[in-house]
Amino acid sequence: MSSTDPDADAEADPATRGQEAAYDHDYAELGLVAGLEIHQQLDTASKLFCDCPTERRDPGASIRSFTRYLHPTKSELGELDEAAVEESRVDREFEYLAFDTTCLVEEDDEPPHRLDREALEVTLEIAKLLDMEVVDRAHLMRKIVVDGSNTSGFQRSTLVATDGEIETSDGPVSVTDMLLEEESAARIEETEDGVRWGLDRLGIPLVEIGTGPDIRSPEQAREAAERIGMLLRSTGQVKRGLGTIRQDVNVSIAEGARIEMKGVQALDEIEDLVRMEVHRQVRLLEIAEELGEREASVGDPRDVTEVFADTDSGVIASASAVTAVPLYGFAGLVGSEIQPDRRLGTEFSDHAKRHGAGGIFHTDELPAYGVTAEEVADLKAAVDAGEGDAVALVAASGEVAEQSIEAVADRSRVAMEGVPEETRGANEDGTSRYLRPLPGAARMYPETDVPPVEPDPTEVETPELLTEKVERYQAEYGLDAGLAEQVAYGRRMPVFETAVERGVDPTLAAGTLESTLTELRRDDVPVEDLTDEVLLDVLALVAADDLAKEGVDEVLRVLAENPEMDAEAAVEEAGLAGVDESEVREAVVEVVERNADQVEAEGMGAFSALMGEAMGALRGKADGEVVSEVLREEIGKRS
Repeated sequence: MSSTDPDADAEADPATRGQEAAYDHDYAELGLVAGLEIHQQLDTASKLFCDCPTERRDPGASIRSFTRYLHPTKSELGELDEAAVEESRVDREFEYLAFDTTCLVEEDDEPPHRLDREALEVTLEIAKLLDMEVVDRAHLMRKIVVDGSNTSGFQRSTLVATDGEIETSDGPVSVTDMLLEEESAARIEETEDGVRWGLDRLGIPLVEIGTGPDIRSPEQAREAAERIGMLLRSTGQVKRGLGTIRQDVNVSIAEGARIEMKGVQALDEIEDLVRMEVHRQVRLLEIAEELGEREASVGDPRDVTEVFADTDSGVIASASAVTAVPLYGFAGLVGSEIQPDRRLGTEFSDHAKRHGAGGIFHTDELPAYGVTAEEVADLKAAVDAGEGDAVALVAASGEVAEQSIEAVADRSRVAMEGVPEETRGANEDGTSRYLRPLPGAARMYPETDVPPVEPDPTEVETPELLTEKVERYQAEYGLDAGLAEQVAYGRRMPVFETAVERGVDPTLAAGTLESTLTELRRDDVPVEDLTDEVLLDVLALVAADDLAKEGVDEVLRVLAENPEMDAEAAVEEAGLAGVDESEVREAVVEVVERNADQVEAEGMGAFSALMGEAMGALRGKADGEVVSEVLREEIGKRS
C-alpha cells in the first residue's frame, strides 16, 4: 500500500491567490517568453474520420466496454519518443465505454474514413480570421499518445495553415500554425487497474492553434487567448461549454527552461499560471545557486525498511518497503516554497507519484506524521546523511518504492542544474504539477490510411466578427449595448439570428435567450435540456400571436421539465392558451370595478397598479400591450 502525500499537507506559506502581487516580477528583466496553444472543438455534424455524431453522451448510456493495453512505437527513423516511453512505464489497463453510436473506426477496428469536409471548411474560415496562409496540400500525421486517450495509441493531425497574426494592446502576436485533428476520448475515472474512457468524445474535430513566442507578460497572454477565442466563436461553428476549449501555455525565462502547461480551462487562469510559473522558475534557479554554493550532491537510493520496523506512522507501517535517497547539502531547501502551497519536495513527490507512490516524506518536514525524532536520526545514520543534508523516502510496495525513489533521485540531481524542460498540468489555483517530459520529434510519423487533401480557401467566406455583430445588433435591431454583447458572445447566438430571420421580435428573442433562461437556471430549472429548435418553436408561437410574451418563461419551464413535450402542448399544459379581446376586456373590467374608488380618486394614475393586477388575473394568457390598451380605455370611461 503506497503512502499519502504528506508534503502536500505541510504548513504552507501564508500567501494565497489574493496576494498575487507577492509573486509578480519584472518580466522584461527576466526575459519572459510565452506562447499559447488553443484547442477548440468544432461543432460539426460528424466526427473527423467517421460518420458518428459529435454530441456528448452520459457515461451511464454506454451499452458495452472493452479494454486495451498501449505501448509506444518507433518513428520512421527508428526512434522512441521520451514522453511516450515514460508514459508506458506505468502499467495500466484502459477500459473504453462504447455507445449505440460507436463505430469500428472509433474502436480502431476499421481504417479511418476520409477527412470530414465540413470540419475542413470551418478550419479554413478560422484561418481567414487569423490572417493565415493555407497550405497547398494537407498531409495527415500520427502523433503517438499512449496514455489511453486514443484507442489507436496515436492522434491523427494535419497542418492546415501557417503564418498568421493577431493584435493585442502590447503589440502583435504571431500565429505560427493551425492543425486540424481528432479530439481524444473523455476521461471518466481512475479504476483499480487503470483508467476508464468514454468514446463519445473521441474523434470530434478539433483545431489546434499555436502562437509564436511573442508574449511578454501574463496580461498579454490572457488578452491573446481572449482575442483568439473571440475569432473562433465568430464562426458560429465551434462547440461551447466546459471542456470544449482548452489552452496550453508555454512559458520560459532567460535563465530557465521552456515549460508547457496543459489543460487550462478558463481564461481567468492564464494570468495566474504565467505569473506563478515565472515565480517557480525564479525560485528553482535560486535553489540551484544555493545548492551549487553548498557543493550539494545526490547519493544512491537505499532500502531503509528496517529503520521503520516498529514505527507508529500508519502510512509507513502499512507499506511493504521503505526506500530513501540521501540529498547531501539539501537541508532546508527540500521544504522551500516555490509556489503557493508547493515546495521543492512537492516537485519530487510529483515524480514519485508517476510510478505509483502516493507521495514522499522528507526530513525537512520530519519528525511528523507518526515519524519520531529517533527514527529520523536512525534514517540519517543509515544513509550517511549529516546535519546539512536531507533525506527523501518513499513507503510503498517493493517495486513501486524502488522505481519511485529512483525518480526522486533523478529529479533531485536536476534541481542542482536549475529548471528542467517538462510538460506540466495546470491546477485551478494557478500553480502546476509535473506530468511528463516534453515530447520530441519522434512523436510524429505519417498517417498511411487517409489520403492528403488540397484545401481551397477561395470558396470560404470570412465570417462576421462578434465585435461587428454587437455593433450591428444595436444599429439594426435596437438592442442596448449590454444586451447586444450578451447575445453576440453567448452560446445561443445562432438561435437568436435564426429567430430574427423567422420574424421574431429581436428584443423578445434576445431577452428570452439571455435573461429568461438565466433566471430559470437560477431557479434550478434544467434549461440545458431545451434544444435550439424548442426555443425557436416557443418564440415562433409568440410571433404568431399564439402565446403572449408574458407566458414564455412558464412555457419554457414546462418544456425543460418535460423534454418529450412539444411547444403547443406545453402552452396547453401551462394553461396559457390564448384568449380573445372580449375575454381580456371582461377580466380588465372586473379589475377596474373592484378598484372603482382608486380609479375615481386617481384616474389614469391608478394605471400601473391595476395593470399588474390585470396581468395577474390573465396569468400570461394575453399580450401586455393588448391588456394595456384595454385597461386605459376602461379607466378613461370612469374618470
